[in-house]
Amino acid sequence: MASGSRGERAPRVALDTSAYSRFRAGDERVHELIAAAEAVLIPTIVLGELYGAFEMGSRLRENRVVLSEFLSESYVRVVPTSADVARHYGRVYANLRRAGTPIPANDMWIAAAAIDQAACLLTFDRDFERVAGLDLILLEGIELGSDDD
Repeated sequence: MASGSRGERAPRVALDTSAYSRFRAGDERVHELIAAAEAVLIPTIVLGELYGAFEMGSRLRENRVVLSEFLSESYVRVVPTSADVARHYGRVYANLRRAGTPIPANDMWIAAAAIDQAACLLTFDRDFERVAGLDLILLEGIELGSDDD
């Protein structure tokens, strides 16, 4: 199921875009991990990626409404991109560049937000395995769906 997971209840789980998309698609693993978490965090960069996907899809209004409802849940919190997150981003960026293993810029920002919040990042994206110091649950077996999921 998961790689990099400690097998413990993650008190704070941060979702990347792939995890939110699979949550919306009904992936039971994602639903279970969210249900077991004390708090679910959504980095603002993830919101930007989601809104961009919504704009490109055919269900813009529906997707916005569902996301808004999710964000209004008491256990969900948006993580802003703060000066502290930027410092973590700088470390992540420098470490990956030095190692010759860069990942997409948005992924570095998402990782930085999770690190800043001491959250376990829930993802289907293997790029995050390269980020030192990131607590990670990497789920396998993502199924390709439409861009407007």
